[in-house]
Amino acid sequence: MKRYSLIFCFYVVCFSCFAQDETVQIKEAVNLERQLKDIDALSKYKEIAAADPKNIMVLVKCAEISSNIGSRQTVIKDKQTNYLDALNYAQQAFDVDSNSADANYAMALVKGKMVELETENKKILELQKEVKGYADKAVMLNPGNSRANYVEGRWHYEMVSLAWYKQAATKFLHRSFPEADIDSAIIYMEKCRSLEQYFAANYLELAKAYKFKNRPAQAIEVLNKLVKLPNRTPNDIAIKAEGQQILSVMQ
Repeated sequence: MKRYSLIFCFYVVCFSCFAQDETVQIKEAVNLERQLKDIDALSKYKEIAAADPKNIMVLVKCAEISSNIGSRQTVIKDKQTNYLDALNYAQQAFDVDSNSADANYAMALVKGKMVELETENKKILELQKEVKGYADKAVMLNPGNSRANYVEGRWHYEMVSLAWYKQAATKFLHRSFPEADIDSAIIYMEKCRSLEQYFAANYLELAKAYKFKNRPAQAIEVLNKLVKLPNRTPNDIAIKAEGQQILSVMQ
């Protein structure tokens, strides 16, 4: 009996040390993100994911950061490598728990990124339908998930702002394709803004949605706030520059 008690204590101590070590590593990764060193942060998160492959938060972080890095790439092959990496981590998170709001958000996010790599309308629309399905589930599971609200809102904006020939293709290829409207885009992205006030990408898409809705005063208000936001990711620099460009034209 004493022998088993010693073995049990040994495993408890080992698990405790592992948990403490993982907590320290996550703090290191978060600090790297705050310093806008997302490539280094991604490497740290990947280390943690390798040691703890069921940590959904870490897997989602890997998917998010890989997506962000991929969006900055100008060479299609490099963009594809990062997006496929992001998809791998999002899928891992989803496999751990398909009823996790964060995992569904990650799948919606990355499926949306994969759209950039497609050239065929049919495949694009199939991916967009997947984006909507995952985003819907994420918001249903956790209405307070800011990023899920952002992806849902962006989906509505992207679909209603498609060129007429793509809208026609949507109706032709997918009779049961989800309905999209600009008011829903605004509602979801305003919800995201209320939940996460420094998320630059949401501000940019929200301003575009207001502009599309022909509500210039609201668009300008959002853009004025966007350009003053602190940079939270390396992507924010380009996002704010685009916002400033739109603002300069509108004022």
